[in-house]
Amino acid sequence: MTFSRIALIAVAAFTMAPGVGPAFAADDAARIKQCVADNQGEGQTAAVVAAYCDCMSKKMSTSETQSVTTWENSHSSEQTACSQEAGAKSNK
Repeated sequence: MTFSRIALIAVAAFTMAPGVGPAFAADDAARIKQCVADNQGEGQTAAVVAAYCDCMSKKMSTSETQSVTTWENSHSSEQTACSQEAGAKSNK
């Protein structure tokens, strides 16, 4: 068996292991909830803020330990893309 095949099988086994998916989902949900709370005063609708936070969370690495609010400060291209995707109106 080639190394790439062994690696593929290992990744598949890891992602199908019980409890792996729900842990990531819980982390994402907590990350998004905090982002929504942090961005409530930005003058956007709740739907836009939720869409923005979901987009930003998806762009972040699963191993990222920073909050979306902290991470977005050093990732302006992702912030711009998610703002546009969410339909955010300009606050300028």
